[in-house]
Amino acid sequence: MYQRLIIFNSVLLASLFFMTGCTTTSSSDTARTGMEQLLISNAVDQSLDHIDYSAFNGQNVFLDDKYLESIDKPYIVSSLRHRILHAVATIVAKPEEADSVLEIRSGGVGTDRVDAFIGIPKLSVPGMPIALPEVRLWSRIKQSGTAKIGLVSYDAKSNQILGNGGMTLAKSSDNNTFLLGIGPWQNGSVRKEVKDSSKYNSSSSPLPRKVAFSRPSQSFAPGSRSTEKYRLASEEKEADIKTQTSKSRFANGIFE
Repeated sequence: MYQRLIIFNSVLLASLFFMTGCTTTSSSDTARTGMEQLLISNAVDQSLDHIDYSAFNGQNVFLDDKYLESIDKPYIVSSLRHRILHAVATIVAKPEEADSVLEIRSGGVGTDRVDAFIGIPKLSVPGMPIALPEVRLWSRIKQSGTAKIGLVSYDAKSNQILGNGGMTLAKSSDNNTFLLGIGPWQNGSVRKEVKDSSKYNSSSSPLPRKVAFSRPSQSFAPGSRSTEKYRLASEEKEADIKTQTSKSRFANGIFE
């Protein structure tokens, strides 16, 4: 009996020893990488920031996007709408309701990638089914985003052009450098945007990083006293922000 118990325990321990466990982790990637989307949005923001929207202050504006062709059209249109509203203008749904029509078009919105390295490329040995592996001493992966956007505005009643309009072009970048397999060392406009956005008191962008909204007013209409009061309040707020930023930079010993 005792011998049988020993044999049973030995078999049980051996079974436990040779038993293995397995864990399966499922993962997936989005159709477009986050960096690709950041490169596009960064270039679009830079491009739209080159434009002065003050001429639309107090105007009813119809945004015509029928000539805009891009996979990122929703972001481009929404970003432009944001800036028009930021200029204290009113966006209307029909051209008949507008004082001016703003027409947007795309000259090119996309990304590019360049890989460069110093080392030995992968080589095939003639007559043998083997190949020498690639050896990289130094390498750099450079990604860039480009946004070329055209704008023209005309009077909604007379169809006469308002100003010259024009094209605005901007590029974003993300660089990753490796040395002897060590890295990456990263830089570029996207990395700078991410770094600046993580700062509490960042003022690198003309649009606020802290999203806030105001309660709509019934008397808030272009040309009304409420509109003028809002414009003056906005100017006072911007001046106050600049003063606080200057004091903060002076206190931290930052000079330009």
